Amino acid sequence: MTAKRIISAFPARLGLAAFCLALAFAGAAPLPARAQARLDAQYEATLAGIPIGRGSWTIDIADDHYTASAFGGTTGLLKAIANSSGTGAAQGHVVKGTLNPVNYTASTTTRHKTEAIHIVLSNGNVTEYGIDPKPPVDHDRIPVTDAHRKGVLDPMTGSLLYVPAPGDPLSPAACHSSAAVFDGRMRYDLSLAYKRMETVKTKKGYNGPVVVCAIYFKPIAGYIPDRPVIKYLSTERNVEIAFAPLPGTRYLIPYRIVLPTPFGTAMLEATQFITQVSGKTAKTQ
Repeated sequence: MTAKRIISAFPARLGLAAFCLALAFAGAAPLPARAQARLDAQYEATLAGIPIGRGSWTIDIADDHYTASAFGGTTGLLKAIANSSGTGAAQGHVVKGTLNPVNYTASTTTRHKTEAIHIVLSNGNVTEYGIDPKPPVDHDRIPVTDAHRKGVLDPMTGSLLYVPAPGDPLSPAACHSSAAVFDGRMRYDLSLAYKRMETVKTKKGYNGPVVVCAIYFKPIAGYIPDRPVIKYLSTERNVEIAFAPLPGTRYLIPYRIVLPTPFGTAMLEATQFITQVSGKTAKTQ
């Protein structure tokens, strides 16, 4: 298994398809001006401490709808080896405080091809999806059935962690969570487990506590069992994700992801994490 395959596969497999440790953040689309809470974040991806990618993520959550978009690409030496970039977006309704996705799009561009994915959802069920260009049929791939596309989230919405009331959303209880995700190709489950609380200091924006959760990946359908990256991610128990709060909401946003690899630690971490509530920049701690 090459470093390039690990780096490119990790985000899509772990439901942070909005991001890419090196290759594909998900989306860039116009966002509405009215928002109850907004995040403007920038991230840097590193492998063994060496920068390999950068990207941005913008989230708007209003009383009745939400949008999220991001853009990213490879940098440095990895760009010379595997120049790649990605865009995409997610939109949906806010129903009783929870996110109900309606549309998800993502595209990735490499030296060899561009691939676009779209998913349309209604009440957690996929009503339409596709990949362009259509990938070749691989008979070793576990088929995705209609049942697998029910009760799911798209990858970007699935990365936004909602913590039900009461209590402080930024607490160990936040990690008592799981999600069923469909990314247009594969159906998988993500589950979290509490690890610790930390304090972070961003170069620009948020300074304060984060909750760190272990994250476990379980493939359900749409994957090829013999693929090394699937085996690796399915058995790796040391992947962790740190969540920071989005003020004015009970949502937590990924601040940092850490993945051990045979080539060193892969990490995606915010360098800017600026939040606004009702048009005002949120105070940092």
